[in-house]
Parts: sequence; C-alpha cells; structure tokens
Amino acid sequence: MGAGHHHGPSGDSPAEAPGTLRWALALIVPLAVATLAGLVWLWPSDKPDTSAQGTLSRHKATIVEVVLGECAKAADAPIDVSGEPTAAAAEPVDPRRCGTATIQFASGPAEGGYATVSLPTGPGTHLYEAGDDVLVIETPGTTGLDRYLLSDHDRSDPLWIIAAAFVLAVVAFGRWRGLAALAGLALTFTLLVLFLIPAILAGGPPLLVAIVCAAAIILTVLYLTHGFTPTTTLAVLGTLAALALTGLLATAAIGLANLNGITDESSFYLDYNYAINTRGLLLASIIIGSLGVLDDVTVTQAATVRELSAANPSAGFGELYRAGARVGRAHIASVINTIVLAYAGASLPLLLLFRIGDQSVGDVLTNPVVAQEIVRSAAGTLGLIAAVPLTTALAAFTAARARRSPTPRPAMTVPAARAEDHRA
Repeated sequence: MGAGHHHGPSGDSPAEAPGTLRWALALIVPLAVATLAGLVWLWPSDKPDTSAQGTLSRHKATIVEVVLGECAKAADAPIDVSGEPTAAAAEPVDPRRCGTATIQFASGPAEGGYATVSLPTGPGTHLYEAGDDVLVIETPGTTGLDRYLLSDHDRSDPLWIIAAAFVLAVVAFGRWRGLAALAGLALTFTLLVLFLIPAILAGGPPLLVAIVCAAAIILTVLYLTHGFTPTTTLAVLGTLAALALTGLLATAAIGLANLNGITDESSFYLDYNYAINTRGLLLASIIIGSLGVLDDVTVTQAATVRELSAANPSAGFGELYRAGARVGRAHIASVINTIVLAYAGASLPLLLLFRIGDQSVGDVLTNPVVAQEIVRSAAGTLGLIAAVPLTTALAAFTAARARRSPTPRPAMTVPAARAEDHRA
C-alpha cells in the first residue's frame, strides 16, 4: 500500500481507529505487569555454583611450529572386545596428524609464553598447521606433553566476520525495520543469556522461567520490531494464547510418552551435578523453540486481516475470518514442513547410527532421543496450527467491531452569507 493511501477520514483503517482495541489493551496491560513481576521474582540474585565443573581451564593460543613424527602402529592402536583392532584403527593414520606442535599462549596466566603439545590423532580430529589460532585445555597436576591438550580451532575471528556480514545484509535490505529487527534479536539474546539460563541454573523451575522469558520476549520484541500498532497488539495476544496452548500440549505429550528429558551426556550431567529438573527443561526448550515460528505466523495473520478489511470495508467477521484462514492454511503447510526438516536435519547423525544398527522403524521411533524430538515437533506444530485461527479470529473480530462503531462526523458550518440570510 502506498504512503498516501487512506482509509476513512482520519487515514486509519477501522481496525486501527482509536478506541477499537480497548479490550485488547485491557488484557495486554495485566499480562505485562505479571511478566514484569515474574522477571523480578525469578531473576537470579547470585551466580550459579559451578564447582562441579572441575579444574580444567581453556586458553587461546597460536601454533608457531608443527613437527611431524611417526604415527602409532596398528599394534599400539585400541582393540575391540574380539581382540582385533577397531575399525578406526584398521585405517592408516594420516601422517599429518602425528607429531607435536609448539604454541604461544594468547590468553591466561601463561600469555606470551610457549609450550609443546601433542597433535591429536583420534577419529574426526582437525589438521593443524603453523599460524592456526587454537584453543588448548590445561590439565593441572600433569607435566610435559600431557599438561596441555589441543582442543579445537579458535573460531572467534571468522564468527565475527560472519556476524558482521549478517548485520550488513539485514540493514541493507531492511533499513530501519532491519535495525529494529537486530535490536529485537539482541534483546532476545540478552534475556536468554542473562535471565533464562542463570535462573534455571540457580534452581528456578524451568517451565515457569521459560514462560516468563517467552512472555517478556513477545511483549518487547514484537513491539520493538513492528511498532506500537493495533496489528502488533493482536499478534501479541495471538502469540501468548498459542504459546500457552503449546505448553499445555507439551506437558500432556511428555507425560503420555513417559519422557524425563535425559537423552544424552549433557542432560545427565545437568541432572546429576546440578539437580535440574530435566523434564521441566524439556518443556522449557519446547516453549522457547516454538516462539520464533509462532510470532511469524501471528504477525502475518494479523496483517493479512487488516489488509483484507481495508480492501473490503463492507466485509464482516465471517468473511474476514474465512479469507484470513485461507491464507493461514497456505502458510501453515509450508511452515510445518520447515519444522520437521529442521528437526530431521539436526538429528541426521543419530538417524544414520540407527540405520547402521539395522533397527526397525518402530524401535527407532520409540527410542527416547527420537521420541523426544517427535514430541517437541508435534507440540510445536499443534501450537502453530492453533495460532492461525486464534489470531485470525481476534483480528477479524476487531475489524468487524470497528465497522459497527459510530464514526464521529465533522461539525457542519454555515457560511457567513447564508447565516445572515437566516437572521434576516
């Protein structure tokens, strides 16, 4: 729509006329107050106890020199239960992985100093050359080549370059709206890092923490990105309602499938060392993961109904809802496929392992790891489907109600000459 396209005398569409969203604001304001109270109540006051992490420390370094040496022979390689070398050991080791490297520390107590470390030779290890920026792990209590271990490449600089390219692309295409989107992204990241993660580590209930964090993101980021408009307000209400439904569905699905959230070493570590409620953590991950797709759908539906109402001022609630729902169904069809493919892509290595193990489809689907991803995607998808009729109905109701509202007419003025005639 062009900048000079107006709807009604004031230039606003009826759905955006003053006074038509008082009922929505009557819901938004208490929710915002409750969210703020939740942030204050659950905000971690102390740093979480990380004493269980051990004494390992990681430092940045640069490889100064690589000295290649003789690789271990098959006789020195690990063997399996049958007494034969493992499959990985049966393959010849790349000679570029054998030897030592001299490193210069770029951080930590030994910054500027030098040390010699062994090159890692295990399966999947990286190749290292002189000049590479690396991360090393210090193991106190050991000496010689075993004190420092090459952990990985230091990717700080490449990631900063990629992030800068991302920011430039967003600003170049989106301009001011792109800047607003980046500000919203920064705010989301801040809430996740400064509130969600520390609050859970401090012992807060993961589900409640995730709900408060998600509500704070919705109430701030959507308005920051899309502006303080009635359309955004309707999208906020639709997102909050769909998110609440997603939480209920996820709770029921996790209980029905008897999932406890422990599927890998990281979740077991959190449960064992920090006594974190892993089932609640699974629920929290579903809520946070669903949020990004939900706000996309709700904003689209609210804007679609607004444009339909502006294009056809005589359309009532039923007509607006049906037209908006048709657009929503087309959107949902593509988004659902996106969600499933995203989870499948993230689980691809695991699916390959199941295929190698020659397990049946039933065994694969009932495996806790796969079952957890199925529940995660199903709950998120059901919440996404519910977001379309909820937001569409809210937007159609508001637009239809605005049509029925009386519009104040400008006061009629009588020309001076006509007024004198009447007095005469």
